[in-house]
Amino acid sequence: MSRALSLIAVFAAMVAIAPVASAQELTPVGRWVTVDDNTGKDRSVVTLTEKDGVVFGHIEKLILDPSEDPNPKCDKCSDAKKDQPVIGLEILWGLKKDGNEWSGGKILDPDNGKTYKCWIQVIDEGRRMKVRGFIGISLLGRTQYWKKAKE
Repeated sequence: MSRALSLIAVFAAMVAIAPVASAQELTPVGRWVTVDDNTGKDRSVVTLTEKDGVVFGHIEKLILDPSEDPNPKCDKCSDAKKDQPVIGLEILWGLKKDGNEWSGGKILDPDNGKTYKCWIQVIDEGRRMKVRGFIGISLLGRTQYWKKAKE
């Protein structure tokens, strides 16, 4: 009888730990495909990294139409990023884990050169990421859904 109770206890512990283990795996670190709000087409690949608990993101690759400039610059940026190549550009920074999301950071839209407050949340068992950029409060902004890039 005690062996049966031991097996039940082990099973119960495994069930209790499983959600914690899967929640730990949901990290924004990795490669993500951004999607154009207007066309729904893949637009770029962004690589997110973490250093000292802070998440940063750089554009790794652009997914362009043949008519587009293959080496665009952030000509509408107004700070040190002005006229920097978009490929390699840091567009996310300062995000820190806050519950099931990362917040307190900023996101740059290289198309218009504007910087917004930002929070992100990994969803759909790590297959997608909700990216919210906003001015002032989170209600005044827009949300994008990025897809996990295939390795």
